[in-house]
Amino acid sequence: MTSKQKALLLVFGTAIISGCSVFFNSFATKVITNPSVLTTAKNILVALVLSLFILTPFVFKKLKLLQRNDWLKLVLIGLIGGSIPFLMFFKGLSLTSAVNAGFIHKTLFIWVTLLAIPFLKEKLSKVQWFALAVLLLGNYFLVGVKTWKFSYADFLILGATLLWAIEFVIAKKILQNVDAKIVSWGRMFFGALFLLSYLVLTNQTAGLIALNSTQWLWLTISSAFLLGYVLTWYQALQKLPATVVTSVLVIASPITTALNSIFVTHKYNLQQLSSSVILIIAAIAFTYVFNRLHKTEPATI
Repeated sequence: MTSKQKALLLVFGTAIISGCSVFFNSFATKVITNPSVLTTAKNILVALVLSLFILTPFVFKKLKLLQRNDWLKLVLIGLIGGSIPFLMFFKGLSLTSAVNAGFIHKTLFIWVTLLAIPFLKEKLSKVQWFALAVLLLGNYFLVGVKTWKFSYADFLILGATLLWAIEFVIAKKILQNVDAKIVSWGRMFFGALFLLSYLVLTNQTAGLIALNSTQWLWLTISSAFLLGYVLTWYQALQKLPATVVTSVLVIASPITTALNSIFVTHKYNLQQLSSSVILIIAAIAFTYVFNRLHKTEPATI
């Protein structure tokens, strides 16, 4: 198995984590009603776990080799990837359904593609362009065109998605010479500092201290999903084009929809089933073409 094939497996793992995360986070926002407190506490926990890992001798020596420009990029990633969009996303998620939030977030591949072509010089085949169109349509019909209304909450989630698209392009640049684990840590560590500063400036820090046992349980679940997401995502992004990893991430939408249908609405219609199948086939087709183009890479253990 080549390193790129291993990275593709990581992306599919990220998609599963993301699909479950959006669903469970929708419940977390109901238990911790202040979305700013929720996302700050969650990101602080993940930043602490990653900081413990960064302090290990093998990784810490890489941290000392970072240049000033690398540190500036990590701080920027923390701002536009690890703080502001989280505030926007969780505020939006507290006001809309997990399915709507999942759909908007999974349009990430569109914005990343539009940025990756001019700024990362990535190229797509005709088959991949067609697969992208199918991914968009499948994702849209999965939600249900008759029930779709673009609200203030959806606008917040879209804004967060756009910021994450910009972040991933910047991250792809820095991942050329910085370890993925360090980029993951930078995103969460500096992001947590910005979020904590926001709580201090808005007099919301008392909400962190007042969390009860039930809220801590949901906070732990949400943090575990986020930790898994950042670790697998950046590892894959380091080895694969940004267009590939974000396209595969779209299959998280069927996962969120399926969980919502099983545990919330108790309904799963033919349109949702067919759209989910189309999304999965399109994502696999997209990655299959990419894999064929790189089949000459030597296998790794």
